[in-house]
Amino acid sequence: MNAKIDTSHVQLETKRLLLRPWQMTDLKDFNEYASQPGVGEMAGWSTHQSIEESKHILQMFIQEKKTFAIELKSNHKVIGSIGIEEDRLANDPAFQDVYGREIGYVLNRDYWGQGIMCEAVLRVIEYCFKDLGYDYLLCGYFLKNHQSARVNQKCGFQFLRNQDFHTRFDTIEPGHLNIMRNQKQRI
Repeated sequence: MNAKIDTSHVQLETKRLLLRPWQMTDLKDFNEYASQPGVGEMAGWSTHQSIEESKHILQMFIQEKKTFAIELKSNHKVIGSIGIEEDRLANDPAFQDVYGREIGYVLNRDYWGQGIMCEAVLRVIEYCFKDLGYDYLLCGYFLKNHQSARVNQKCGFQFLRNQDFHTRFDTIEPGHLNIMRNQKQRI
């Protein structure tokens, strides 16, 4: 059940958003938000210093097929990403007979505070539970990331445990790991 996910042919829609596979034509929009100070740092990665760096990461997104571009329907601008990541509880004995994933997201700071990320997360939750049949989803955040904490709360995630997150800076950020169980759950 926890086989490799492939979102390369999946498009999810909300009132304002299209969640879709990444394309190389998204590079300019991706670099715009990935190069904004304070955006990547809240997710554990450094602000992009060049278009080449963004291009390399975008190629990875396309190859890995687990991260959606968040596109505004009104102007077709890509303003963020949301990924369906590996399950960090896969080796936990309490979660051996159930299947889940972890959701991670980032948003262009020009669009913070508009409910956009909640809209995207809720649609991905629906997809993961109804279409993929997962028993639970995880979502975590650094303690200093109050915006992400609010998204977790608004979307209905419940506290699971304190979690130290290892970042791409080779640092450890204290945070919370939250869980949402499928209503058809076995856990």
